[in-house]
Amino acid sequence: MTEQAEQTGPAQHPADTRPDRTALPPRTTRLLGEVRIWPRSFADRLTAPLPGVRALARLAREGAVRPGPAGLRDIPLLPFEPGTLPEADVTTVAVTWAGHASWVLRIGGLTVLTDPVWSRRILGTPARITPVGVRWEDLPPVDAVVISHNHFDHLDAPTLRRLPRRTPLFVPAGLGRWFRRRRFTRVTELDWWEGAELDGVRFDFVPAHHWSRRTLLDTCRSLWGGWVLTDGPGRSVYFAGDTGYGHWFREIGRRHPGIDLALLPIGAYAPRWWLSDVHTDPEEAVRAFEDLGARNMAPMHWATFVLSAEPVREPLERLLAAWHRTGRPRHELWDLPVGGSRVLAA
Repeated sequence: MTEQAEQTGPAQHPADTRPDRTALPPRTTRLLGEVRIWPRSFADRLTAPLPGVRALARLAREGAVRPGPAGLRDIPLLPFEPGTLPEADVTTVAVTWAGHASWVLRIGGLTVLTDPVWSRRILGTPARITPVGVRWEDLPPVDAVVISHNHFDHLDAPTLRRLPRRTPLFVPAGLGRWFRRRRFTRVTELDWWEGAELDGVRFDFVPAHHWSRRTLLDTCRSLWGGWVLTDGPGRSVYFAGDTGYGHWFREIGRRHPGIDLALLPIGAYAPRWWLSDVHTDPEEAVRAFEDLGARNMAPMHWATFVLSAEPVREPLERLLAAWHRTGRPRHELWDLPVGGSRVLAA
């Protein structure tokens, strides 16, 4: 979301602040639905300090949190092409972009929703500028949901209330209580580098450069991160959630080599002095994709909610230019419209 974790000056990512690679825990497998005790705070996982009074004062003084009329003029031109969901079986890996960070992911015979937000409006933000790409009533039965963190544009209570309470949920460490209070009964909380398996599909929780807060009193009380989903034959999809650019991408790629598709955020990045630590811009998203060593990239986190100051079409324009500069094949960039789908070739 537009909540961020920046300093007042330009973003700094000095090498000596990065965790010791030799101290990283190994990949571990946890039981589904395991109830665990977590630290009171995950603030030690931050890769940039939270904003101080001076940063907040500058933001209030400059007021550059939404684009002006010229930046909103292209809303009618945003890509919105809803279609039917592709046919899927246990051999299929397919994605459909519902908008923002919400995907309908078909993998290993499962239908998985990522950060599902089907609401027209979220707290503190103008209404959607494109409709949801997939009508709720057109969804197949939902086999699982993954949540990246607790910001309102990624954890939407009205949408989650539509789900059966026995839906398997994969959530960050410390967030399980929020779901159990709402009577969800199959909640699996994971720390970074932990995974669990559901019906032959592995769900691995991986780090992100972000933070968490839902109220004034719960800053960093739950973890944040992304997910790598892997089917039986080893095909994998990485869902980044919300993240800035940093060292974690290369480490995720090292631990999960050969990712077939990376779902990466490209929007909500301006002004950079305010958002660079927690939201990648389009050029950084391409750099992250290359760090991951993934085979294909699909952009997200744009063209849905107006969360920051860049013009609404700028993220895709800059992404296409950055991609062209890499010389990579155009077919490896899955720039889907809201509602669009694509199937991973066998």
